[in-house]
Amino acid sequence: MDIRQPIHSEHARTLDTDGLRRHFLVEDMFAADAMTLTYSQIDRIIVGGIMPVGKSVTFGESLAKHTGTSYFLERRELGLINIGGAAKVVVDGTTFDLGPREALYIGSGAKAVEFSSVSAQAPAKLYFNCAPAHTSYPHKKVTLAEASPETLGAPETSNRRTIYKFLVPDVLPTCQLLMGMTQLEKGSLWNTMPCHTHDRRMEVYFYFDMNPDAAVIHLLGEPTETRHLVVRNEQAVISPSWSIHSGVGTQAYTFIWGMVGENQVFKDMDHVAMTTLR
Repeated sequence: MDIRQPIHSEHARTLDTDGLRRHFLVEDMFAADAMTLTYSQIDRIIVGGIMPVGKSVTFGESLAKHTGTSYFLERRELGLINIGGAAKVVVDGTTFDLGPREALYIGSGAKAVEFSSVSAQAPAKLYFNCAPAHTSYPHKKVTLAEASPETLGAPETSNRRTIYKFLVPDVLPTCQLLMGMTQLEKGSLWNTMPCHTHDRRMEVYFYFDMNPDAAVIHLLGEPTETRHLVVRNEQAVISPSWSIHSGVGTQAYTFIWGMVGENQVFKDMDHVAMTTLR
């Protein structure tokens, strides 16, 4: 497990490109028949990818040493969204069939969790966020049709997009984790612009649906001290609560957002005027 320490906003101003990438960018998300995990001490979120191909993948016993519990999800909840082929997830004996662009919420207290692909030729790619939880809620699958959609933006501003809210209070109860997926329409390149921050929670952005030679320029930092990261396909950005989180791509793309913090009010944002950005 890769451990990332919190970064103060004043420290972030001093970082060069390598420093920004080392602290905020997760570059390698999927590996065949394995699980990747990045533990950010910002709100104790764990970000990762699971890609079963020829065999199933499980949470190993060694993970519990990082959480200080007897098993990994004893005091954690987990949300995942499948961006690959069909998957099967078995949670304490209950099987969930997960198709492309479908989500699964696993409540805290789940002991035995097993992930597998239906076809090795079209393996599942399960992107997940995992957060501390003080209450256990029922496991639940959420399809794209069941997600709460919201279409925003306009072609004139190159940001026409649909936000699919999978793990939000309107769809199912969670302790603190929120997750969803934003899909840009063809010809649209900007996301989350005009930008905002939210001191009540941090956020992670995972970009995908991009060609190998494509990139997203992800803007981060304080509104008057902006920085950027060049992000490739299937990479994620850890965004502290003090940072903006906007981006523009060389093509249309899709991203998954996950939020952890003090509230679950999706529209609780501190908007930043375009004239304020520097």
